[in-house]
Amino acid sequence: MFFKVIIFFIGYGLAVSGGLQIIIYLNLIPAGFSYMDFLVYISTRPECYLFVIGIIIITLAIYLPTKD
Repeated sequence: MFFKVIIFFIGYGLAVSGGLQIIIYLNLIPAGFSYMDFLVYISTRPECYLFVIGIIIITLAIYLPTKD
């Protein structure tokens, strides 16, 4: 159980850091980027992948069965 909590918090930290980077990059839209340009740009940034990786880790920590 403790292992799953640690994995959950690691995933949470990754998701937060990746989500913050995506929010920071939202400032590119008023600078002249279209929404499609924005999506293409963040898909090329490695730090934005942390959000997706964090969500996957959180999902696995919650839904994988434990050995009792």
